[in-house]
Amino acid sequence: MSKEKILVVDDEQDLVKLIRYHLEKDGYKVLCAYNGEDALFLARKERPELVILDLMLPGIDGLGVCKKLKADRGLANTAIVILTAKGEEADITLGLKLGADDYMTKPFSPKELVARVQAVLRRTQSTVTTKDYIEIDGLTIDLHKHEVAIKNEPIPLTLTEFKLLHQLTSRPGRVFTRDQLLDAVSGSETCVIDRTIDVHIASLRKKLKTFANYIITIRGIGYKFKE
Repeated sequence: MSKEKILVVDDEQDLVKLIRYHLEKDGYKVLCAYNGEDALFLARKERPELVILDLMLPGIDGLGVCKKLKADRGLANTAIVILTAKGEEADITLGLKLGADDYMTKPFSPKELVARVQAVLRRTQSTVTTKDYIEIDGLTIDLHKHEVAIKNEPIPLTLTEFKLLHQLTSRPGRVFTRDQLLDAVSGSETCVIDRTIDVHIASLRKKLKTFANYIITIRGIGYKFKE
């Protein structure tokens, strides 16, 4: 039985009640807040593993809450799932940029929400530290040796391609915006700008052959690696 603590933040009390019912049914401990200020107070006091966060809140809005949580050293690793009626690409991109781990739009299926919560907790808890060696279905990435192989066959990648692949595979299922990927691959030895990320991804897919479809395009936002 799951024991993680989850904070649900939404000003619609009936909706909070519904989410609480389904999460508790799955064994989670559930805390509830109906505005941004109470959400921050409870998060700092109770240290939940995950926050389900509406964006349109009275007082401090959801994006403000997300920003403050990620800026707090003690709460920066708290997983965040945004659940909102705002479904524009700009809203989704901004939420992910601020550090949200997933994004769902209303109306929603409570069962899908619980499944998303489980997936986010699984991947955030397994990636608290940087992974030096990753293996996914025969694809291996060795950070120290700077090597990628498919079923022991070496795959030659450029430095930028290697960094992109490592970033995506370090958190399968997590959507990364183009800006986040840009930050991950930028350095003194690399020079990548904006949409050229798409060019590097296209090249990476070609080299990954049978694993090309593991890199999924999230239209208008960025990319994720298949879970």
